[in-house]
Amino acid sequence: MQRKRRIPWDWLVGLAGVALLGAGLLYFALDRVPWAPRRAPSAGAAGAPAVIELTQVPCQFLEPEQGANRGFRSHSAEDCIAINGRTGPERLAEARPLALAPGRYVFRVTNKDVPYELGFWLRGDGLVNRAKLPSISGGGLTTGETRDYEITLTPGEYVYSCPLNPTPDYRLTVRG
Repeated sequence: MQRKRRIPWDWLVGLAGVALLGAGLLYFALDRVPWAPRRAPSAGAAGAPAVIELTQVPCQFLEPEQGANRGFRSHSAEDCIAINGRTGPERLAEARPLALAPGRYVFRVTNKDVPYELGFWLRGDGLVNRAKLPSISGGGLTTGETRDYEITLTPGEYVYSCPLNPTPDYRLTVRG
C-alpha cells in the first residue's frame, strides 16, 4: 500500500512569506540606490504639476550623473566647453536618463556654487523632435538661486542642458 505524501503547508507558507519579504526589501533598496533606474513620476494630485528637482554645479547637472559632483572648476562657459569636450561622452554613457509619463511638470533648477549666471533648456532631441515637441528655456539663475520652469510634456525623446554653463545634453524620455 502506498503512503500519501503530506504537503508541509506551514513550511510552504513560511517560505512564501520570506520570499515576499525579500522582494519588498529589494524593491525598497533599489528605489534608493543612485544607479537604479528612476521610476517615471506622473503629474501631481488634482492636476498639479509634478516637480523635478535639478541641481547645476560647474559644467554638469548632478541628478543624471547619479549625484556625483565631479568637482569641476569653471569661471566661464569656455572652461565648461573644454571640460565637457574631454569628459562629456564618457559621463553621458554612464548618465541615467530621466523617464517620465506625459503631463505637467515643473523643472526646479538650482545654481549651486556656479559663479556666473545659468539657464535651463529642455527641448526635443534632434531637429524633427525639436520642431514638434514642446520646449522651455530661460536664464538668469545666479549663484544660490532656484527657478521653476513649467511645461506640459508629450510623448517623445527630449534632451536638457544649460547653454550658459555648457553641460552635456542629458536624455529625457516621455512615454505614455
